[in-house]
Amino acid sequence: MAVAQCPASCGELIQGWIMGSEKLVSCPVDWYSTVEISAGSPLTDERPLSRAMVNTLLAHWQYPDELSQDIRIDIHSTIPIAKGMASSTADIAATAVATARYLGRALDETTLAQLCVSLEPTDSTVFHQLTLFDHNDASVHIGCECQPELDLLVLESPQTLRTADYHRIPRQAGLDAGAPALKRAWEKVQQACAEQNPYRMGEAATLSAIASQALLPKPDFDALLSLMEECDLYGVNVAHSGSVVGLMLDRHKHDVEYVTWLLKKKRLAEHWPEQHLLRMVRGGVTCQ
Repeated sequence: MAVAQCPASCGELIQGWIMGSEKLVSCPVDWYSTVEISAGSPLTDERPLSRAMVNTLLAHWQYPDELSQDIRIDIHSTIPIAKGMASSTADIAATAVATARYLGRALDETTLAQLCVSLEPTDSTVFHQLTLFDHNDASVHIGCECQPELDLLVLESPQTLRTADYHRIPRQAGLDAGAPALKRAWEKVQQACAEQNPYRMGEAATLSAIASQALLPKPDFDALLSLMEECDLYGVNVAHSGSVVGLMLDRHKHDVEYVTWLLKKKRLAEHWPEQHLLRMVRGGVTCQ
């Protein structure tokens, strides 16, 4: 048996038109999909993309197709699905690394990213560093050596949106309009990492979240920005292709109970009735 895990993402720190194509920097958090690969028959209720990843790996290394029917996939994950938390990326990336280990092989991050995008648009949580990533074709990945420490109060909505459905929405005009803001946001991400400055990271994420309002608007967004300023939080980040929102803060510095009280007072909790206090962590798939 082989086991690997990959983190979820609280939406994206930034996403938009950067350097000639749509790119993103995911926001990995301490909520994981853990995948076990073992000998056995496939489960009847397995997730189709994880089986597709097993088959993709077998073809990549030229194993016989029928070997797939002797590989069992067990996924242990409570990451919300279709809300912008990279649940699918976590599943297929962990499946890939666990399958490689089961076969006595290894996958570097570049190959892993390429295999993942061959199945669907992929979050940059597959990289250990915070990474600017072309999530559609993996042609660009630029890592930041460090990242500031911060927490996120993740606001979960009941609304769902499949990544594939989002990518069918005509949005080039909105991407073009937001390009200047995203250029500044990417510069701020790099500065935040170089300086270990969570406020700068919050500025970057908020710039991108504001630009995203033209593409996939979040309800009562101005009230969220007002709450951020009232509580002197680092910033607001969003799922650019989902419904989740993150309030960027420090659980030791900011009064999280007061923030959650304000969410109810401002009736924002009606849009996001579930909240999760999570840490931003390093990304990447790890074996156990």
